[in-house]
Amino acid sequence: MLAILGFSMVAVFMYLIMSGKLSALIALMIVPAAFAVFAGFGSGIGDMALTGITELAPTGVMLMFAILYFGIMIDAGLFDPVVGKILKAVKGDPMKIVVGTAVLAMIVSLDGDGTTTYMITISSMLPLYQRLKMNPLILPAVALMAVGVTNLTPWGGPTARAASALNLDMQELFNPLIPVMIVGALWVILSAYWMGKQERKRLGVLSMEELQQQAEGKSYLTFFGTATAAVSEEEAKWKRPKLIWFNFALTIALMAMLILGVMPLPILFMLAFAIAITVNYPNVMHQKERIAEHASNVLAVVSLVFAAGIFTGILSGTEMVDAMANSLVAVIPDSMGPHLPIITAITSMPFTFFMSNDAYYFGVLPIIAEAASTYGISAVELGRASLLGQPVHLLSPLVASTYLLVGMAKVDFGQYQRFTILWTVGTSLVMTMAALLFGVISL
Repeated sequence: MLAILGFSMVAVFMYLIMSGKLSALIALMIVPAAFAVFAGFGSGIGDMALTGITELAPTGVMLMFAILYFGIMIDAGLFDPVVGKILKAVKGDPMKIVVGTAVLAMIVSLDGDGTTTYMITISSMLPLYQRLKMNPLILPAVALMAVGVTNLTPWGGPTARAASALNLDMQELFNPLIPVMIVGALWVILSAYWMGKQERKRLGVLSMEELQQQAEGKSYLTFFGTATAAVSEEEAKWKRPKLIWFNFALTIALMAMLILGVMPLPILFMLAFAIAITVNYPNVMHQKERIAEHASNVLAVVSLVFAAGIFTGILSGTEMVDAMANSLVAVIPDSMGPHLPIITAITSMPFTFFMSNDAYYFGVLPIIAEAASTYGISAVELGRASLLGQPVHLLSPLVASTYLLVGMAKVDFGQYQRFTILWTVGTSLVMTMAALLFGVISL
């Protein structure tokens, strides 16, 4: 009964947000609460929701100050030279811009941190998409697809969880996945190429002269002799070209400390934001104006994170997630036992979409691995198979970084899911086929 309620809750939630009947923020709070009352857990809703919110609180704080930090960097013009160089290189070609987005996101995401990748990629590329009037859904879609592939690195969360849950040697688990990741990366680039070609058909290729005409009435700032994207008078007054080296050094230092884990992410972003806004805008009134300018982005993202805490808290507190996992494992017939690696690869897509990585890798995967051992299937093979659904997992409403992605890209969550879901499923299926081809998993 709990499993049915759990699947029904997720289905209703997805229908409401993808059909546009409710915003993700409202659905994340109302749907789980309604199902909890129906299931007889009404008296425990408060405690369960508060537990979920408490667990996501550090993430909410981190996203709040990360958005403010990168907002200040954009205001000050840190990314303007990059935008100017890229704009000059792509010569107004949407196809080159989308492919460049994929390459940039894959390079940045090699650190295993999707949040950092989204912040850097969206901050750098969004002005180009806006300038050429490209489909705003393509940028976050390509960024997420790229992270879905590189998220399988040993220092990424899913691979570490799989190795820990099954007590596997990391080298044995990960090394055979390298060619699979390369195929996945090629798929992402080809997908970006196709999306870019569609945009090129729609928009055409604009010359620099045409781009300058579009920006009539705006002025161009120059950094190191490079003309950046045009800015209005209001935007220009916040630029700090003389501080670009300071801002660059601060950002590099922040990224290095994030990777090294010098201190918790929320604290790093809080301190970095405090330094950035004080140095770039020492006037207190200017600081208030800049914070107010980015307040809407902060509120949109952080409110979703805390609302997601209610969803995950009730899903876990009612034990619906456990019931869902057990019911899915139970429906696999004995005759399909020898094919558990390919079944695991395919089912990891819905499994990790409906539940957190922790719930899947520490709750579900050990059960599947135990069942597979009776058919002579090694745990390491099951571990590799379980990672192939990660591109779809990242699109789940339970992944906090996805709210940052849609918030920074300024797109609707439901529309974004509808646009991206088939591309992420395609990424997982291509990687699964590559895993079969290279003998990483067996059929």
